[in-house]
Amino acid sequence: MTEPAPRSTRRKRMTGKERREQLLTIGRTLFAERGLDGTSVEEIAGAAGVSKPVVYEHFGGKEGLYAVVVDREFEKLLALITEALTSAIHYRSKLEKAALALLAYIEENPDGFRILVRDSHGGTGTGSFASLLSEIAGEVEYVLAREFDRHGYDDKNAPMYAQMLVGMVALIGQWWLDVRKPKREEVAAHLVNLAWNGLSSLEPRPSLDPKRRRKERERMEKAAEKAAAKAEKAQRKQARRAEEH
Repeated sequence: MTEPAPRSTRRKRMTGKERREQLLTIGRTLFAERGLDGTSVEEIAGAAGVSKPVVYEHFGGKEGLYAVVVDREFEKLLALITEALTSAIHYRSKLEKAALALLAYIEENPDGFRILVRDSHGGTGTGSFASLLSEIAGEVEYVLAREFDRHGYDDKNAPMYAQMLVGMVALIGQWWLDVRKPKREEVAAHLVNLAWNGLSSLEPRPSLDPKRRRKERERMEKAAEKAAAKAEKAQRKQARRAEEH
C-alpha cells in the first residue's frame, strides 16, 4: 500500500480568490508585453498551470481578465494623482506632487502603465487612458478654477488649462517610461518649471526643494545686479570718453 506523501511535499490547493489573483498577475504581465490581441487564453492558463476552463470560469475569457486589470490600474493611478492634488496646500506643490505621483507610479508599475497607455480594447467596456486623463483633468480643473477666481482670471478657461497641463504630464510620462533618464525628481522639477514659469521665465536650475529654488533666485538676482553694475560702469566710461573728444 502506497503511503501518503509527506505533508511538506503536498502542493497547497489555491482558494478561488488566490487563483483569481494569480491569473490577474499573470495576465497583467502578458498584456503589458503583448497587448490584448497578442495574448491568448492558452498562454494565460499555461503560465498559471491550469486548464483554459479555469480562466473562463473566473473571467469569462481574456477580455474579462483584461477589463479587470485595466480597471485596477485606472483606479490606482487616479487615486494617486487625486491624493497628490488634494494633500498639498500651495498650487506649485500640488503640481509637483502630481507629477511625482505619476512618475513614481510609472517607475514602480511599468507593466500597469504600459497597459493603460495602450488604451483599453474597444470590446471590454472599461476605461481607457483617454478617459483616465479626462478624470484627472476634472480634478485639476477644480483646483485651477479656484486659483483663477482668486487672481481675478476668467475661471471659464480652467477646463482648457487643465487639459493642457494633464496632456503635458501624460506625454512626458510616456516618454520617460522607456528612457528612465534623468531621475524622476529631476524630470518632475523640469516639468513644473515649464508649467509654472513658462518658456519666457524658465529657471536655469529647477528643483523641487523650495530652499534650493530660493538660493538659486538669490544667485540669479546677484548675478543680474552685478551685470547691471558692469553695464552702468561701461556706459559711464564710454560717456567720459565721448566728453574728452
